[in-house]
Amino acid sequence: MPYYDFFQHKRCEYFPCHKGADPELFSCLFCYCPLYCLGNKCGGNFQYTGNGIKDCQQCLRPHRRENYAEICKQMEQVLELVKKT
Repeated sequence: MPYYDFFQHKRCEYFPCHKGADPELFSCLFCYCPLYCLGNKCGGNFQYTGNGIKDCQQCLRPHRRENYAEICKQMEQVLELVKKT
């Protein structure tokens, strides 16, 4: 099993930053989700607030080791968004 797909920062004052998450399985590798900018195409469990803001408090997708490879594959979509045209 690779070691680069999981990281924990247990001394962080927010660890784990999602309520109800299992601290032993919680990865901090993607502390800020790299797929946030994909909006409703991120593949995570999110909601939009009444003001139209994306709320990811219930999403654990980027914090699970088994999702690492899929998130890396989706980075191509993120790169397309920020590519200079």
